[in-house]
Amino acid sequence: MKTAAAKRALLMAVLAILGLQVAPLIFEEKLIYFPYRAHEMTPADLGLAFEEVTLRTGDGVRLHGWFLPVPDARRTVLVCHGNAGNISHRLDRVLLLQAKLELSVFLFDYRGYGKSEGSPNEEGTYSDGRAAYQYLADRGLAPDQIVLFGESLGAAIAVQLALERPAAALVLEAPFSSIRDMAAAAYPFLPLGRLARTRYDNLAKIPSIQVPLLILHGTRDRIVPFAQGESLFRAAPEPKRFWAIAGADHNDTFLAGGEDYWQAWKVFLSSL
Repeated sequence: MKTAAAKRALLMAVLAILGLQVAPLIFEEKLIYFPYRAHEMTPADLGLAFEEVTLRTGDGVRLHGWFLPVPDARRTVLVCHGNAGNISHRLDRVLLLQAKLELSVFLFDYRGYGKSEGSPNEEGTYSDGRAAYQYLADRGLAPDQIVLFGESLGAAIAVQLALERPAAALVLEAPFSSIRDMAAAAYPFLPLGRLARTRYDNLAKIPSIQVPLLILHGTRDRIVPFAQGESLFRAAPEPKRFWAIAGADHNDTFLAGGEDYWQAWKVFLSSL
């Protein structure tokens, strides 16, 4: 009886361990994407001129976005936002991008975010990025007028776009090296990275980009380790620049960086 009980206890322990490893994989996409449907504000609430935009992706998903023009702007920033919220949560940054840099901005929501249809996944977000780029091309913007900007998760979409589409530059803020590395950092006791279907392998892709690169990363980032931004920078080809935002966490980069943050943008854009 004792032997049978011991075997049952061992089996339960093994199942519990497997459950800890498998359960996060079953809910993998819910651990990566945190979409929010409702808009907390619109550009009109901040007095910003804008156009409502509806996009259709290559696989037929309808996306929503806002185009925010600046008269006589030399370039337009295509913003690939992070994994939480929606485009309404990026309007404070847009206000400063326009005021400090005199750039037009295009915000779009991935599938499953805001007013966009569908549910997010890796290949889907890449398709969403392509549709956003095509919208700007259809407006008549030349590649040297488009700056690809990705923050956090959006860095992965921006990197993929930079591999597939010509652009003036690529700007990455708080970028991670890969989902595998992020899983290892967040769950060092579980082999989640090795088993995860979602890759977003920026480190493998970035050596192949052929556009000028700027990486911005807060030195106290508690979400994406600062070292991951550094590893991407080392792997990237020239021309490239890296600016460490002293004391900045993951979501307060442009606030903690103050005028120096915008100066980093200005110096980079003037070098193009």
